[in-house]
Amino acid sequence: MSNLNSPIGIFDSGLGGLSILSEIHKQLPNEKLIYFADSANAPYGEKTEQEIVNLSIKNTQFLINNSCKIIVIACNTATTNAIHVLREKFDIPFVGIEPAIKPATFQSLSKKIGVLATKGTLSSKLFYKNASLLKQETEIIEVVGRGIVEAIENNCTNTKDFNNLLKKQLEIFIKNEIDYLVLGCSHYSFITKNIEKIMGENVKIIDSGFAVAKQTNKILDLTNLRKKTNHNLKIDIYTNKTSIDALKNVLHYLNLNINDINVY
Repeated sequence: MSNLNSPIGIFDSGLGGLSILSEIHKQLPNEKLIYFADSANAPYGEKTEQEIVNLSIKNTQFLINNSCKIIVIACNTATTNAIHVLREKFDIPFVGIEPAIKPATFQSLSKKIGVLATKGTLSSKLFYKNASLLKQETEIIEVVGRGIVEAIENNCTNTKDFNNLLKKQLEIFIKNEIDYLVLGCSHYSFITKNIEKIMGENVKIIDSGFAVAKQTNKILDLTNLRKKTNHNLKIDIYTNKTSIDALKNVLHYLNLNINDINVY
């Protein structure tokens, strides 16, 4: 059973959601956090909707079994395909993550924005619904990221081959002269510098980490689940495949002190 001092549960299809965990930790430093990296099934972006739903249910059940009081889906693909099912199936608050196309649309001067995301996110009904409303006033160029999640999971983003792969996928954004690029996958936060180098200083990059942490903060207040004490703070990470070297590299990048790493 969960209580006020129970942890916040966070899951993603691998390491990407650690960028979300980092933002949550910054805004809620007194909360216990449990993170589950489903790297054995990454990436989710190429899977069917039903596969994504089934994996999301399994991840949620794991976190509930660890007494989590609220669950953050730190995966755009899982959110856009499965959050409605999870909310119906489980009696626990959920916070999801979606590509931040709305703020990008409102802030864009050129009225041309780009979205780099997985196939599963861009083909989801939720993304289609949200994008359709905004396309009336802004041109939204969508690109499916190929091989990016795998490179991040395997700690291979500092190679010439990877940067050539990334540059090829970003070319359409450059040609269309966008002024905002939305990162529609939590993994992509870790290659922001790579993207900035290719896109140039005139393109602003937006991800959703800060907004997700802010919403988590809000939900804790609305549901009266905020931790009352400052004791026993810890962050536990569970992974079912991830290379420990890749994981430690990400943790060093985020400057996170982890209580325990468990290979599940």
